[in-house]
Amino acid sequence: MRRKRLRAPAVAALATAALTAAGVHPAAAVGYRPVETHFSTGFVTGFFFPGQNPPGANDWNCRPGGSHPNPVVLVHGTLENQNDNWRGAAPLLANQGYCVYSFNYGGPSEGSPIQGTGAVADGARTLAAFVDRVLAATGAAKADLVGHSQGGMLPRYYLKNLGGAAKVGKLIGLAPSNNGTTLDGITELGRQLHLLEPANDFLSGPCQACVDQEIGSPFLTALNAGGATVPGVEYTVIATRYDEVVTPWTNAFLPAGPHVTNILVQDQCALDATDHLEIAYDPIALTDVLNALDPAHPRPIPCQVVLPVTGPLL
Repeated sequence: MRRKRLRAPAVAALATAALTAAGVHPAAAVGYRPVETHFSTGFVTGFFFPGQNPPGANDWNCRPGGSHPNPVVLVHGTLENQNDNWRGAAPLLANQGYCVYSFNYGGPSEGSPIQGTGAVADGARTLAAFVDRVLAATGAAKADLVGHSQGGMLPRYYLKNLGGAAKVGKLIGLAPSNNGTTLDGITELGRQLHLLEPANDFLSGPCQACVDQEIGSPFLTALNAGGATVPGVEYTVIATRYDEVVTPWTNAFLPAGPHVTNILVQDQCALDATDHLEIAYDPIALTDVLNALDPAHPRPIPCQVVLPVTGPLL
């Protein structure tokens, strides 16, 4: 059955209505930036422009306000970049008054659309330097981190091994590869992004991050040894039952603890069929991000039909 296509203004209006239902009122925000809720659109718009900041990100004159004292640093996933991964979260957070920052790491070159393929430890060092830059520019004592896929797991190396625990208040992971993925999950990501043909060729290519994220890899074994978390940081994991990249999907979750919150989007809304790629654009998951960043002012979850890759059914 062919899905009826709506004109851009209608799509924007309905997406705004969904976020408003969650207690987010973008129309009232000064300098409101449209929030993308469809991965497929964000990918087409942003993937080939990795050096371009996603809307709302990297205003180096931004100073955190009293209600949001920590700047938010967004960490993209494997084979993605800052501009295609964060065209939903960056404007949403900026509209809410957060100082938002994003960057690229782990690519074969600075201008390559494909980022996040280098060794995870090297990416964590890039994150460490970027957080230092953000804290120096904003005058904040700590930053909060929001990461997708590898970007939700990679900061844990920074927290554990590079002194990041003293500089970070919260780590929020969207479908993070905390406990690794099967080979099928890694190759499926390449299939979905149409970067692999055939998929098996990818495994012999230059992607140390893919090897590091395999279940039982030496990197993950060392990262999780002695405990998966560090004191002083609040952890939130947001996962989907329909994750085809982090497989099994339960591998996203961290061990239960007083400073760990694990969320399955389908426990909040059975209509949400978001997959690994769409979760960074999903209005339900993004509402969870807002609530994790500001638990004192929780927003209701906007339960609605969300499809894999293509997003909310509008």
